[in-house]
Amino acid sequence: MRLAPALAFAAVLGFAAPASAVDPDPWLSTDKALHFGVSAGIAGLGYGGAALLWDDVGLRLGVGASVAVTAGIAKELFDLAGYGTPSWKDFAWDLLGTAVGLALAFGIDRLFFAHPQPAPAPPAAQARRPAPALLDSPFAFAPIHSW
Repeated sequence: MRLAPALAFAAVLGFAAPASAVDPDPWLSTDKALHFGVSAGIAGLGYGGAALLWDDVGLRLGVGASVAVTAGIAKELFDLAGYGTPSWKDFAWDLLGTAVGLALAFGIDRLFFAHPQPAPAPPAAQARRPAPALLDSPFAFAPIHSW
């Protein structure tokens, strides 16, 4: 009696597919692992190279992502030109590798390198805010004073 629910569960998950249906481009393969690993490495190297030039973390992440995604696009265009098999699954693994590579590079950067925090503004400068520019315009009808 317990066999019927187990078979239904297997069919829902797709385990009951016929054995002859072989996916020519599976989600998990050596090719996908290579796309993931190379993209992660390129993204990390892009982040590290940008860290040598700029202090802005957003710029570092942008450079790493741009270099890795551009490499993934170039590879798929190369495959599309007839030198391989183009695949959206490959590009998806490129994007995932880029995200993981950037996360690792950012984590290593924060863990091993000092990043000085900017000094807080003095309390007096925080209390007094300048008036908006609209109040200084020639179209203001009456002077506005702050009390």
